[in-house]
Formats: sequence, structure tokens, C-alpha cells
Amino acid sequence: MKERIIAGIVCLFLVAQLKGISQTAGERRLTLKQCVDAAINNNLQVRQSDLQMQAAGVNLKQAKSNILPDLSGNLGHGFNQGRSIDPFTNSYINQQINFANYSLSSTVVLFNGFQLKNLIKQNSLSYEANKMDLQQTKDNVTLNVILAYVQILNNEEQLQQSYNSAEVTRKQVQRLTVMNEAGAIPPSQLYDLRGQLANDEITIVNNRNALNAAKLSLAQLMNVPFESNVVVEKVPVDTLQQYNTDPKALYDASVRQLAIVKAAELRTQSALKSVQVAKGISYPTVGLSGSFNTNYSNAATKEIFVNSQEVPSGDYVSLNGSKVPVMTTRQNYTSQKIGYGDQFNNNYNTSLFLSIQVPILNRFRAKNRIALAKIDVRNAEVVAETVKTQLSQNIEEAYFNMTAASEKYQTLQRQVADFSESFRTAEVRFNAGAINQVDYLIAKNNVDRANANLISTKYDYIFRLKILDYYQGKLSL
Repeated sequence: MKERIIAGIVCLFLVAQLKGISQTAGERRLTLKQCVDAAINNNLQVRQSDLQMQAAGVNLKQAKSNILPDLSGNLGHGFNQGRSIDPFTNSYINQQINFANYSLSSTVVLFNGFQLKNLIKQNSLSYEANKMDLQQTKDNVTLNVILAYVQILNNEEQLQQSYNSAEVTRKQVQRLTVMNEAGAIPPSQLYDLRGQLANDEITIVNNRNALNAAKLSLAQLMNVPFESNVVVEKVPVDTLQQYNTDPKALYDASVRQLAIVKAAELRTQSALKSVQVAKGISYPTVGLSGSFNTNYSNAATKEIFVNSQEVPSGDYVSLNGSKVPVMTTRQNYTSQKIGYGDQFNNNYNTSLFLSIQVPILNRFRAKNRIALAKIDVRNAEVVAETVKTQLSQNIEEAYFNMTAASEKYQTLQRQVADFSESFRTAEVRFNAGAINQVDYLIAKNNVDRANANLISTKYDYIFRLKILDYYQGKLSL
């Protein structure tokens, strides 16, 4: 009787553990979209790709700004002591002079072999390629999250299956315990079933650990602290059907949709523009410049008229034998400092300058730069071809894996149905005493193993379908 009470307590405890997986207090539920969004927001590689895209955007803005005129100003103040040149009169003086110079200058490139225009296109294509790189990084994170998410669902169902299997064994242990106490069966039958129950409980422990490990992987992908009470929402798996699209159609769709292919193609186009930029070095450069200049000197003075006065000139004439002085009119002036504002307005000058610079010999710099740019083009073309070749191989492999998983899943469905019926019959016969515990355990292990394989294959098939959806640009969360 004591053993039966203990067995009942153990049974209640394990049933509570079984229910605990879906009824944990304070559990946090997450959808696949929430997991993907969190992973993308927290992923450091995504942040790095985003920064690279921002840097490419700044380069594009600068390339567009290069077509604008520049404008620079110069302001200088100083003083001279001793003999120096007066900036106002441009003559030598020997006194302390305070002076100032002001200027504005601007230059605009009118033509330079279309380098500016092609550089804008090159940077625009590079910016778009970086946007595609960012999207590809997000896609990679999404696929990794989906894999971890599906693994959690797989381990949850495996854990549930192990609980169900242990519950079936436990009921048999309870039944055989009563029969053993009554002496109705050999004790070996009870011990064999107890050993099987221990195996089932070990499977529960292993599956629970695998579930927590899968949750840990998902938490690390999301870059958040690990929480064992996280529960993920189920995804619909009732209508699993094989893809009707063949690998060729999948490849054609992926070439049009995938960011990694678009990035490679955009970089090839950007490299082609760099060749045109390099060729522009061989053309003349036409520029237009203008300037405004003025200055100030504290030594600058101006003469102001005061009056006119009749004064002897120093000459004379003879009149009646007398010397009569010759009078002349003298203009009287006074010196006055020229004010700062007057000098600023009076001393200014402007200039406009058109220049044409013709490259004659530049140590083959232009030729070699063009050659390097063409090498970059060929390298970009090789990279793009490599991406497409690798993509084609990956699609063929993914399609093969999906087909194999589909066939295996359908076969396992039939196997589970057959082993379930076999176990049902074996259980009835074992309860009736028609077969021994060995035959019963063989039938039970067969159906348990088939169920575990079916669960794993089902979620493997789901992930393979998601991969093919990704290649077609139809990845939905």
C-alpha cells in the first residue's frame, strides 16, 4: 500500500510538470515577427551595415555638392613698425601702420570631362549597393531566427511527446504494481516497466534541456537576456504541401528578388562608372573664378580744401624802374584721416577669371588609373558571377533537402499510423496477458521513436519551406 501511495504522489508531480510547460506563471509569449524585429534591432552586424550605408549616403551627398561653387573669405589685421610700404599709397613710409585686408573668392568647375557627373552616379550606385547589403544582413538574421524559432517548436513538441510517452508507461507501472502486490504477475514485468519509465523520464530531462538550449540560442540571436519562461507562438503546420516550383524557376525569382544579387550587380555598375570618372582626367578642366578685395591703412589721409590766398610768387616785373612782385593764387589744404568705412568702399576691386587646364603629361597617372578601374570592373563582374553561381548551388541543395524532407515526412506519417495501431493492439494484448512485457516495450519504443522522428522531420520540412520562400522573396513571418 505504501508503494502505491508513493507511486501516486510521483504521478501527480509529473502531471504537474507536464502542465507546467504551458501554464508557467509569468510566462512571456513571443511571435515569430517579434523575435525577428528584436533580433534586427539589436543585432550588431545590422547596426554596422546601417552605418556603412549612412557613410555611403554621406559620400553621395558630397559628390552632389562638388558641382556647387566654393566660397572662401580672408580677413587679416596687423601692424608694421619702421620703414614699410603703405598699402594705401604703395609708397615707403617710416612710421607704425595698422592695416587690414579683406577678400572673398569663389571658383566653380564648368567642365572636367564629366568627372563630377559620373562620380555622382558612381556614389549613387554604391549607396544603393550598401542598402542591399543592409537588407541582406537583415535577411540572414531573419533566417537564423526562424531556424532557432522552429527548433524551439520542435523541442517543445518533443518534450510534450516525451511527457505523453512517460504517462503511458506510468499508468502501466501503476497497474503492474497492483498486480505484483497481488502476486498476479512475475516481478520482472514490473521491473522492466519501471526501467522503461526511467528511460522515459531521462528523455524528458534531455528534451527539456534541449528546449532551454534552443531558447538560449534564440535569446542570443535577439541579443537579449535569456529567459527560460519564454513561450513562442505556434506556426501553422497542418497543411504542409510540397513546392510546385522547380529549381530553375526558384533561381530566376531569386536573381530578381535577393538583395545579395542586387548588391553585386549594383557594385558592377558602380565600377563601370569609376572607369568613366578615371577617363575624365584626360580631358581639359574649365573653371571660372571670381574675387572681391579691399584694404585699410591708418596712414591713409586725404587733402581737404580750406581757402584761396594771393601770395607773392617770388617773381617780379620792372615797372617805371621799380621791381613789382608777381602775385599768384595759392590753394590751402588740410590733411584728414580717411575713415574705415570710406576706405572699405573706396579701395575695393573685383576680378573674374576663366581658366582652362589642359593635361599634357601627368606621368601616365590617368592611363594607370583607367587600367585599375577596368580591373575593378572585371573583379566586380567575377564577384557577381560567383554570387549567382553560389546562389544556384544553394537553391539546388535547398530544393533537394526540401524534397527529401517532404518524402521523409510523408513516410513517417504512415509509419506513425502503423506503429500506433501496432502499439494499440500490443497494449490491449499486454493488458489481457496475451504477450509479455518485452513485446509490449518493443511496440511502445517503436511508436515513440516514430513520433519523435516525425516531429523532427516536420519542423525540418517547415524550415526548408521557409528557405525556399526566402529565395523567392516571399518570406512571411
